[in-house]
Amino acid sequence: MATATDISILEAQKREPGTKNAARRVRVSGKIPAVVYGAGKDAATVAVDPRQVLRILKSESGHNTIFDLALDTDRVKAMIVDWQFEPIKGKLLHVDLQRIAMDKKLTVTVPVILKGEAVGVKTEGGILEQLLREIEIECLPADIPKNIEVDISHLVFGVEVRVKDLPHDPKLKFLTDENQMIAHITTVKEEVVATPEAVAADATATPAEPEVIKKGKQDAEGEGEAEGDAKGKAKPEKAEKSEKKEKK
Repeated sequence: MATATDISILEAQKREPGTKNAARRVRVSGKIPAVVYGAGKDAATVAVDPRQVLRILKSESGHNTIFDLALDTDRVKAMIVDWQFEPIKGKLLHVDLQRIAMDKKLTVTVPVILKGEAVGVKTEGGILEQLLREIEIECLPADIPKNIEVDISHLVFGVEVRVKDLPHDPKLKFLTDENQMIAHITTVKEEVVATPEAVAADATATPAEPEVIKKGKQDAEGEGEAEGDAKGKAKPEKAEKSEKKEKK
């Protein structure tokens, strides 16, 4: 594991803290507003060159890079701890810098890099899924690794790589839960797509008769029976009238 030993220099100029208009004037001048704090000293508002900041952020060690912050005649070790981009144009708007004491441990996050081709992908048709892309560690500033590499070539279905399986440098203390999964082999659920023949068959199939229609027929038949019963009840009444006529 290579460490972030490349030291850059970031030049800063003091500025007066103010409103959004003051920050806007700093940006118009080609700089961006920044804040420096830490190491038991008061926070200071400064202006820095965004191009220098971007070079640090895009370097191999990224925001974990330890660099020299040059402010007036002072020069201290520092790190970038937070930054803000404009959401639409993507321009760097603001950055937070922290003074670093090289003899005191820091808590930082470093990326986890997977190396090798998993057997489960190569011979079993599985897919490699990385669930954890960075872990939190504690170490001295000079021992911060650019990344932590782990070999996954042995992975097959049912085998996993967890934090506890990472190569462990005694200079580093892992703060992320050791049982948290980093990577494993998984499968893709196949989506059943209807073929044109199946679609055509469904289109030409005779639709089942709706239950409401069947129920209507039953009701109609019931109504016919009821009507027949009603007629049957009317017949004795006519017969009774005929008998009265004969008696007369």
